[in-house]
Amino acid sequence: MHNPCRICGGTVKGSIDLGRHPRGNAFPRPGETADEFFYRLVVGMCDVCTMVQLLEDIPQEVRYHDEYPYHASGSAIHRRHFEEIAQGFLDTELTGPDPFAVEIGSNDGVMLARIARAGVRHLGVEPSRQVAEMSRAKGVRVLPEFFDEGTAERIRAEHGPADVMFGANVIAHISHLASVLRGAALLLARTGVFVFEEPYLGSVVEKTAFDILYDEHSFVFSVRAIQAAAERFGLELVDARLMEIHGGSMRYTLAPAGARPVSPRVGELLEKEAAQGLGEHATLEEFARRARTVRDDLTALVRDLHAQGKRIVGYGAPAKITTVTNYCGIGPDLIPFVCDSTPSKQGRLVAGTHIPVRAPEAFSADHPDYALLFAWNHAEEIMAKEREFAERGGRWILYVPDVHIV
Repeated sequence: MHNPCRICGGTVKGSIDLGRHPRGNAFPRPGETADEFFYRLVVGMCDVCTMVQLLEDIPQEVRYHDEYPYHASGSAIHRRHFEEIAQGFLDTELTGPDPFAVEIGSNDGVMLARIARAGVRHLGVEPSRQVAEMSRAKGVRVLPEFFDEGTAERIRAEHGPADVMFGANVIAHISHLASVLRGAALLLARTGVFVFEEPYLGSVVEKTAFDILYDEHSFVFSVRAIQAAAERFGLELVDARLMEIHGGSMRYTLAPAGARPVSPRVGELLEKEAAQGLGEHATLEEFARRARTVRDDLTALVRDLHAQGKRIVGYGAPAKITTVTNYCGIGPDLIPFVCDSTPSKQGRLVAGTHIPVRAPEAFSADHPDYALLFAWNHAEEIMAKEREFAERGGRWILYVPDVHIV
Protein backbone atom coordinates (compact mmCIF):
# COMPACT_ATOMS: atom_id res chain seq x y z
CA MET A 1 0.00 0.00 0.00
CA HIS A 2 1.44 3.37 -1.08
CA ASN A 3 0.22 6.97 -0.77
CA PRO A 4 1.58 10.46 -1.58
CA CYS A 5 3.08 12.26 1.43
CA ARG A 6 0.82 14.95 2.91
CA ILE A 7 3.82 17.24 3.41
CA CYS A 8 6.13 16.94 0.41
CA GLY A 9 4.33 14.69 -2.10
CA GLY A 10 6.89 11.87 -1.84
CA THR A 11 5.88 8.21 -1.70
CA VAL A 12 4.66 6.80 1.62
CA LYS A 13 5.13 3.05 1.86
CA GLY A 14 2.92 1.22 4.37
CA SER A 15 5.13 -0.62 6.88
CA ILE A 16 2.81 -1.18 9.86
CA ASP A 17 -0.60 -2.78 9.23
CA LEU A 18 -2.72 -3.25 12.35
CA GLY A 19 -5.84 -4.26 10.43
CA ARG A 20 -9.39 -2.93 10.59
CA HIS A 21 -10.12 -0.46 13.41
CA PRO A 22 -12.84 1.90 14.63
CA ARG A 23 -12.19 5.46 15.75
CA GLY A 24 -10.12 5.65 18.91
CA ASN A 25 -12.30 8.13 20.79
CA ALA A 26 -15.68 7.04 19.48
CA PHE A 27 -16.97 5.32 22.68
CA PRO A 28 -20.49 4.50 21.41
CA ARG A 29 -23.46 4.13 23.70
CA PRO A 30 -24.95 0.65 24.20
CA GLY A 31 -27.39 0.06 21.36
CA GLU A 32 -25.54 2.41 19.01
CA THR A 33 -22.91 0.01 17.67
CA ALA A 34 -24.60 -1.18 14.48
CA ASP A 35 -23.17 1.60 12.30
CA GLU A 36 -19.67 1.96 13.72
CA PHE A 37 -17.11 3.58 11.45
CA PHE A 38 -14.12 1.36 10.55
CA TYR A 39 -10.96 2.04 8.56
CA ARG A 40 -7.68 0.29 7.73
CA LEU A 41 -4.99 1.26 10.25
CA VAL A 42 -1.81 1.32 8.15
CA VAL A 43 1.19 3.52 8.95
CA GLY A 44 4.14 4.30 6.70
CA MET A 45 7.09 6.64 6.16
CA CYS A 46 7.71 9.11 3.34
CA ASP A 47 10.75 8.10 1.33
CA VAL A 48 11.70 11.77 0.83
CA CYS A 49 11.04 13.74 4.05
CA THR A 50 10.72 10.66 6.39
CA MET A 51 7.43 11.88 7.88
CA VAL A 52 5.61 8.92 9.47
CA GLN A 53 1.87 9.07 8.79
CA LEU A 54 -1.40 7.21 8.45
CA LEU A 55 -2.13 6.08 4.92
CA GLU A 56 -5.90 6.39 5.31
CA ASP A 57 -7.18 9.84 6.25
CA ILE A 58 -10.26 10.07 8.49
CA PRO A 59 -12.17 13.37 8.02
CA GLN A 60 -11.55 15.70 10.96
CA GLU A 61 -15.27 16.38 11.32
CA VAL A 62 -15.76 12.66 12.05
CA ARG A 63 -12.97 12.57 14.63
CA TYR A 64 -13.61 15.83 16.50
CA HIS A 65 -17.33 16.00 17.09
CA ASP A 66 -19.36 17.97 19.63
CA GLU A 67 -19.19 15.16 22.20
CA TYR A 68 -15.44 14.58 21.91
CA PRO A 69 -14.62 12.84 25.21
CA TYR A 70 -10.97 13.71 25.94
CA HIS A 71 -10.39 16.26 28.71
CA ALA A 72 -6.84 17.51 29.18
CA SER A 73 -7.57 18.42 32.81
CA GLY A 74 -8.42 14.82 33.70
CA SER A 75 -4.95 14.06 35.09
CA ALA A 76 -3.26 15.88 37.98
CA ILE A 77 0.07 15.40 36.21
CA HIS A 78 -1.33 17.01 33.06
CA ARG A 79 -2.77 19.95 35.01
CA ARG A 80 0.61 20.66 36.60
CA HIS A 81 2.35 20.23 33.25
CA PHE A 82 0.17 22.78 31.48
CA GLU A 83 0.33 25.23 34.38
CA GLU A 84 4.13 25.11 34.10
CA ILE A 85 3.99 25.66 30.34
CA ALA A 86 1.72 28.67 30.73
CA GLN A 87 3.92 30.16 33.44
CA GLY A 88 6.99 29.59 31.25
CA PHE A 89 5.38 31.54 28.41
CA LEU A 90 4.39 34.34 30.80
CA ASP A 91 7.94 34.56 32.11
CA THR A 92 9.81 34.43 28.79
CA GLU A 93 7.67 35.10 25.70
CA LEU A 94 4.61 37.08 26.78
CA THR A 95 6.50 39.94 28.37
CA GLY A 96 6.24 42.71 25.80
CA PRO A 97 3.55 45.35 25.41
CA ASP A 98 0.13 43.75 24.86
CA PRO A 99 1.33 40.21 24.00
CA PHE A 100 -0.94 37.70 22.29
CA ALA A 101 -1.06 33.90 22.63
CA VAL A 102 -2.93 31.40 20.45
CA GLU A 103 -3.49 27.74 21.34
CA ILE A 104 -4.49 25.26 18.64
CA GLY A 105 -6.78 22.60 20.10
CA SER A 106 -7.21 24.35 23.45
CA ASN A 107 -9.50 21.55 24.71
CA ASP A 108 -10.92 22.37 28.15
CA GLY A 109 -8.72 25.42 28.65
CA VAL A 110 -6.27 23.89 31.11
CA MET A 111 -3.30 25.86 29.69
CA LEU A 112 -4.92 29.09 28.52
CA ALA A 113 -6.82 29.57 31.78
CA ARG A 114 -3.53 30.49 33.49
CA ILE A 115 -2.72 32.99 30.74
CA ALA A 116 -6.25 34.41 30.96
CA ARG A 117 -5.87 34.91 34.72
CA ALA A 118 -2.68 36.89 34.03
CA GLY A 119 -4.71 39.27 31.88
CA VAL A 120 -2.84 38.42 28.67
CA ARG A 121 -4.65 38.53 25.33
CA HIS A 122 -5.26 35.00 24.10
CA LEU A 123 -7.39 32.84 21.84
CA GLY A 124 -8.09 29.13 21.89
CA VAL A 125 -8.96 27.48 18.58
CA GLU A 126 -11.13 24.49 19.49
CA PRO A 127 -13.72 22.89 17.17
CA SER A 128 -15.31 20.48 19.71
CA ARG A 129 -18.25 22.25 21.32
CA GLN A 130 -18.32 20.35 24.62
CA VAL A 131 -14.73 21.06 25.64
CA ALA A 132 -14.87 24.58 24.17
CA GLU A 133 -17.68 25.38 26.60
CA MET A 134 -15.55 24.06 29.45
CA SER A 135 -12.84 26.52 28.36
CA ARG A 136 -15.24 29.43 28.35
CA ALA A 137 -16.33 28.55 31.88
CA LYS A 138 -12.69 29.11 32.91
CA GLY A 139 -12.61 32.56 31.34
CA VAL A 140 -10.87 31.49 28.13
CA ARG A 141 -11.74 33.12 24.82
CA VAL A 142 -12.42 30.41 22.22
CA LEU A 143 -12.85 30.34 18.44
CA PRO A 144 -14.92 27.21 17.61
CA GLU A 145 -13.13 26.25 14.40
CA PHE A 146 -10.44 23.99 12.98
CA PHE A 147 -7.11 25.73 12.53
CA ASP A 148 -5.69 26.16 9.04
CA GLU A 149 -4.17 28.87 6.86
CA GLY A 150 -7.49 30.65 6.41
CA THR A 151 -8.17 30.66 10.17
CA ALA A 152 -4.70 32.10 10.78
CA GLU A 153 -5.31 34.90 8.29
CA ARG A 154 -8.58 35.88 10.00
CA ILE A 155 -7.03 35.75 13.48
CA ARG A 156 -4.15 38.00 12.43
CA ALA A 157 -6.51 40.47 10.78
CA GLU A 158 -8.60 40.77 13.96
CA HIS A 159 -6.01 40.38 16.72
CA GLY A 160 -2.62 41.04 15.16
CA PRO A 161 0.41 38.71 15.14
CA ALA A 162 0.90 36.04 17.79
CA ASP A 163 3.90 36.11 20.12
CA VAL A 164 3.20 32.51 21.09
CA MET A 165 1.42 29.70 19.29
CA PHE A 166 1.00 26.45 21.19
CA GLY A 167 -0.46 23.00 20.69
CA ALA A 168 -0.29 19.87 22.83
CA ASN A 169 -1.18 16.49 21.39
CA VAL A 170 -3.06 18.13 18.54
CA ILE A 171 -0.65 19.16 15.77
CA ALA A 172 0.11 15.54 14.85
CA HIS A 173 -3.66 14.97 14.72
CA ILE A 174 -4.20 17.42 11.87
CA SER A 175 -3.96 15.75 8.48
CA HIS A 176 -3.75 19.13 6.71
CA LEU A 177 -0.46 19.83 8.48
CA ALA A 178 0.92 21.77 5.51
CA SER A 179 -1.90 24.31 5.88
CA VAL A 180 -1.23 24.53 9.63
CA LEU A 181 2.43 25.34 9.03
CA ARG A 182 1.55 27.93 6.39
CA GLY A 183 -0.87 29.40 8.91
CA ALA A 184 1.79 29.50 11.61
CA ALA A 185 4.21 31.29 9.29
CA LEU A 186 1.47 33.84 8.55
CA LEU A 187 0.26 34.36 12.13
CA LEU A 188 3.55 34.48 14.05
CA ALA A 189 5.18 37.75 14.92
CA ARG A 190 8.73 38.09 13.59
CA THR A 191 10.10 37.16 17.03
CA GLY A 192 7.26 34.75 17.86
CA VAL A 193 7.46 31.02 18.54
CA PHE A 194 5.29 28.06 17.66
CA VAL A 195 5.69 25.43 20.37
CA PHE A 196 4.01 22.04 20.22
CA GLU A 197 4.28 18.73 22.04
CA GLU A 198 3.55 15.37 20.47
CA PRO A 199 4.33 11.68 21.04
CA TYR A 200 7.86 11.13 19.79
CA LEU A 201 8.65 8.52 17.17
CA GLY A 202 11.88 7.60 18.93
CA SER A 203 10.03 6.78 22.17
CA VAL A 204 7.23 4.97 20.33
CA VAL A 205 9.75 2.75 18.52
CA GLU A 206 11.88 2.16 21.61
CA LYS A 207 8.88 1.12 23.72
CA THR A 208 6.96 -0.73 20.98
CA ALA A 209 4.08 1.56 21.89
CA PHE A 210 1.86 0.53 18.97
CA ASP A 211 -1.23 1.73 20.83
CA ILE A 212 -0.23 5.31 20.03
CA LEU A 213 -1.36 4.53 16.49
CA TYR A 214 -5.03 5.35 15.90
CA ASP A 215 -7.17 7.50 13.66
CA GLU A 216 -6.47 10.82 15.38
CA HIS A 217 -2.70 10.49 15.04
CA SER A 218 -2.31 11.41 11.40
CA PHE A 219 1.45 11.68 12.01
CA VAL A 220 4.10 10.46 14.44
CA PHE A 221 6.77 13.13 14.48
CA SER A 222 10.54 12.88 14.54
CA VAL A 223 13.00 15.77 14.82
CA ARG A 224 14.25 15.10 11.31
CA ALA A 225 10.78 15.15 9.77
CA ILE A 226 9.71 18.31 11.64
CA GLN A 227 12.90 20.10 10.63
CA ALA A 228 12.26 19.25 6.97
CA ALA A 229 8.58 20.23 7.17
CA ALA A 230 9.34 23.57 8.84
CA GLU A 231 11.85 24.50 6.15
CA ARG A 232 9.26 24.00 3.41
CA PHE A 233 7.05 26.73 4.90
CA GLY A 234 9.48 29.47 5.92
CA LEU A 235 9.93 28.25 9.48
CA GLU A 236 12.92 26.85 11.33
CA LEU A 237 13.22 24.25 14.07
CA VAL A 238 15.15 26.15 16.75
CA ASP A 239 14.75 23.78 19.70
CA ALA A 240 13.55 20.28 20.64
CA ARG A 241 13.27 18.82 24.12
CA LEU A 242 12.41 15.24 25.06
CA MET A 243 9.85 14.86 27.86
CA GLU A 244 8.44 11.91 29.78
CA ILE A 245 4.78 12.97 29.57
CA HIS A 246 2.51 10.67 27.52
CA GLY A 247 5.13 7.94 27.67
CA GLY A 248 7.71 9.97 25.75
CA SER A 249 6.94 13.22 23.93
CA MET A 250 9.00 15.85 22.14
CA ARG A 251 8.50 19.58 22.57
CA TYR A 252 9.32 21.31 19.28
CA THR A 253 9.91 25.05 18.94
CA LEU A 254 9.58 26.66 15.52
CA ALA A 255 10.28 30.28 14.66
CA PRO A 256 10.39 32.33 11.47
CA ALA A 257 13.52 31.31 9.56
CA GLY A 258 16.61 33.14 10.80
CA ALA A 259 14.80 34.85 13.67
CA ARG A 260 16.37 32.88 16.53
CA PRO A 261 19.54 30.88 17.16
CA VAL A 262 19.22 27.10 16.82
CA SER A 263 19.82 25.12 20.01
CA PRO A 264 22.60 22.50 19.88
CA ARG A 265 19.97 20.02 21.09
CA VAL A 266 18.57 19.90 17.56
CA GLY A 267 21.82 18.58 16.09
CA GLU A 268 22.32 16.16 18.97
CA LEU A 269 18.85 14.70 18.51
CA LEU A 270 19.33 14.39 14.75
CA GLU A 271 22.50 12.38 15.35
CA LYS A 272 20.68 10.14 17.83
CA GLU A 273 17.82 9.57 15.39
CA ALA A 274 20.24 8.55 12.66
CA ALA A 275 21.84 6.04 15.01
CA GLN A 276 18.40 4.69 15.93
CA GLY A 277 17.44 4.35 12.26
CA LEU A 278 14.32 6.49 12.57
CA GLY A 279 14.48 7.50 8.93
CA GLU A 280 14.56 3.93 7.61
CA HIS A 281 11.62 1.77 6.53
CA ALA A 282 13.34 -1.27 8.06
CA THR A 283 12.95 0.29 11.52
CA LEU A 284 9.16 0.49 11.12
CA GLU A 285 9.03 -3.05 9.76
CA GLU A 286 10.91 -4.33 12.82
CA PHE A 287 8.56 -2.30 15.03
CA ALA A 288 5.60 -4.03 13.36
CA ARG A 289 7.16 -7.43 14.09
CA ARG A 290 7.59 -6.56 17.79
CA ALA A 291 4.01 -5.28 17.94
CA ARG A 292 2.79 -8.65 16.71
CA THR A 293 4.80 -10.34 19.47
CA VAL A 294 3.24 -8.10 22.12
CA ARG A 295 -0.22 -8.83 20.69
CA ASP A 296 0.33 -12.59 20.81
CA ASP A 297 1.85 -12.52 24.31
CA LEU A 298 -0.88 -10.29 25.78
CA THR A 299 -3.69 -12.33 24.25
CA ALA A 300 -2.14 -15.58 25.50
CA LEU A 301 -1.68 -14.21 29.03
CA VAL A 302 -5.20 -12.84 29.35
CA ARG A 303 -6.75 -16.04 27.97
CA ASP A 304 -4.62 -18.20 30.25
CA LEU A 305 -5.55 -16.21 33.37
CA HIS A 306 -9.21 -16.30 32.35
CA ALA A 307 -9.02 -20.10 31.93
CA GLN A 308 -7.61 -20.29 35.47
CA GLY A 309 -10.71 -18.52 36.76
CA LYS A 310 -8.93 -15.25 37.47
CA ARG A 311 -10.94 -12.06 37.25
CA ILE A 312 -9.39 -9.36 35.02
CA VAL A 313 -10.68 -5.83 34.45
CA GLY A 314 -9.27 -2.92 32.53
CA TYR A 315 -8.00 0.31 34.05
CA GLY A 316 -8.08 3.54 32.06
CA ALA A 317 -9.89 4.12 28.77
CA PRO A 318 -7.69 6.45 26.72
CA ALA A 319 -8.04 6.32 22.94
CA LYS A 320 -5.17 3.82 22.84
CA ILE A 321 -7.43 1.18 24.44
CA THR A 322 -9.28 0.95 21.13
CA THR A 323 -6.09 0.04 19.26
CA VAL A 324 -4.99 -2.55 21.82
CA THR A 325 -8.28 -4.34 22.31
CA ASN A 326 -9.15 -4.45 18.60
CA TYR A 327 -5.66 -5.50 17.51
CA CYS A 328 -5.51 -8.20 20.20
CA GLY A 329 -9.12 -9.34 19.91
CA ILE A 330 -9.81 -8.71 23.61
CA GLY A 331 -13.50 -8.19 24.36
CA PRO A 332 -15.94 -8.32 27.31
CA ASP A 333 -15.73 -12.11 27.38
CA LEU A 334 -12.20 -11.70 28.77
CA ILE A 335 -12.43 -8.24 30.37
CA PRO A 336 -15.97 -7.51 31.62
CA PHE A 337 -15.36 -3.78 32.01
CA VAL A 338 -12.77 -1.02 32.11
CA CYS A 339 -12.92 1.81 34.64
CA ASP A 340 -12.14 5.41 33.76
CA SER A 341 -12.51 8.72 35.60
CA THR A 342 -13.84 10.66 32.58
CA PRO A 343 -17.61 11.12 33.12
CA SER A 344 -18.34 11.43 29.38
CA LYS A 345 -16.93 7.93 28.75
CA GLN A 346 -18.73 6.21 31.61
CA GLY A 347 -21.74 4.14 30.58
CA ARG A 348 -20.37 3.85 27.06
CA LEU A 349 -18.40 1.14 25.24
CA VAL A 350 -14.92 0.78 23.84
CA ALA A 351 -15.37 1.09 20.08
CA GLY A 352 -15.21 -2.16 18.14
CA THR A 353 -14.77 -4.53 21.09
CA HIS A 354 -17.69 -3.09 23.12
CA ILE A 355 -16.09 -3.45 26.54
CA PRO A 356 -18.24 -1.37 28.97
CA VAL A 357 -16.65 1.69 30.57
CA ARG A 358 -17.50 2.25 34.22
CA ALA A 359 -16.60 4.77 36.93
CA PRO A 360 -13.53 4.08 39.13
CA GLU A 361 -15.84 3.10 41.98
CA ALA A 362 -16.54 -0.16 40.14
CA PHE A 363 -12.88 -1.05 40.55
CA SER A 364 -12.59 -0.32 44.25
CA ALA A 365 -15.97 -1.84 45.13
CA ASP A 366 -14.86 -5.33 44.13
CA HIS A 367 -11.14 -5.54 43.38
CA PRO A 368 -10.26 -8.05 40.65
CA ASP A 369 -7.30 -10.43 40.66
CA TYR A 370 -5.63 -8.55 37.81
CA ALA A 371 -5.98 -5.11 36.23
CA LEU A 372 -4.88 -4.56 32.64
CA LEU A 373 -3.47 -1.03 32.63
CA PHE A 374 -4.35 0.64 29.34
CA ALA A 375 -3.36 4.09 30.63
CA TRP A 376 0.23 2.85 31.07
CA ASN A 377 1.69 6.32 30.60
CA HIS A 378 0.02 7.26 33.91
CA ALA A 379 1.19 4.09 35.69
CA GLU A 380 2.93 5.84 38.58
CA GLU A 381 -0.01 8.14 39.31
CA ILE A 382 -2.57 5.32 39.03
CA MET A 383 -0.66 2.77 41.10
CA ALA A 384 -0.15 5.33 43.88
CA LYS A 385 -3.88 6.04 43.84
CA GLU A 386 -4.82 2.33 43.89
CA ARG A 387 -2.43 1.12 46.62
CA GLU A 388 -5.21 -0.85 48.30
CA PHE A 389 -5.57 -3.01 45.19
CA ALA A 390 -1.95 -4.13 45.43
CA GLU A 391 -2.12 -4.49 49.22
CA ARG A 392 -4.97 -6.96 48.75
CA GLY A 393 -2.89 -9.03 46.37
CA GLY A 394 -4.03 -7.50 43.09
CA ARG A 395 -1.55 -7.41 40.24
CA TRP A 396 -1.14 -5.08 37.29
CA ILE A 397 -0.71 -6.27 33.70
CA LEU A 398 1.29 -3.97 31.42
CA TYR A 399 2.24 -4.45 27.77
CA VAL A 400 4.80 -1.65 27.19
CA PRO A 401 7.57 -2.25 26.25
CA ASP A 402 6.59 -5.91 26.55
CA VAL A 403 3.98 -7.97 28.36
CA HIS A 404 4.72 -8.22 32.09
CA ILE A 405 2.98 -8.43 35.46
CA VAL A 406 3.67 -5.96 38.29
